[in-house]
Amino acid sequence: MIHTRILGIDTSLRSTGVGIVESQGSKMIPIYYGVIKTKSGHPLSDSLLHLQSELEKVIIEHQPQVVAVEGIFFARNVKTAMLLSHARGALIAECAKKGLSVYEYEPRKVKMAVAGYGAAKKEQMQEMVKTLLHLEKKPPHDAADALALAITHLHNSTSIRLNAIKPI
Repeated sequence: MIHTRILGIDTSLRSTGVGIVESQGSKMIPIYYGVIKTKSGHPLSDSLLHLQSELEKVIIEHQPQVVAVEGIFFARNVKTAMLLSHARGALIAECAKKGLSVYEYEPRKVKMAVAGYGAAKKEQMQEMVKTLLHLEKKPPHDAADALALAITHLHNSTSIRLNAIKPI
C-alpha cells in the first residue's frame, strides 16, 4: 500500500497553521497539527527566520512528501498583504530547500473540498476537519485550515498527472 504524507500550511506572519495528513489506502490519518507563533514587535527578518526554523523542525520530524499552501488572495490592506507575502515566500523557500514540491489551492476550492460549500465559515471548516480526520476535538483555526489544505491535496492528488493543479 502506498502512503502519501502531505504538509498543509496556512500562512500568516504571526500565526501559521501547519498540519500533516497521510493517506493509507482510502483512509486519511492525521499525523501532526499545530500553530507556529511569532511575537509582534519583533523585526520582520527575525519573524521570518523563526517561521523557517520552526517549519524546518516539522519537516525533519514528520517527513512529508509534498506541500499544499493557500493560494494568493485579494487583501484590502496592502500592508497586511505584503507581510503575508513575505511569510509565504519564506515558508515556500524552506519547503523548496528541503526538496518538496509545493502546490497551491484557492481558499474557495479548499472550502468546497472539505465542507462542500465555497463560503464556509472557519467554525464549519474546523468541525469538518475534526469529523473527516476523526479527531477528538476541533483543532485551532489556523491548524484546521492547514489540515484542510492537506485534505484538499489528497482529494486532488489523482489530478496531478492531468495538470489540474500545478506546482509553484
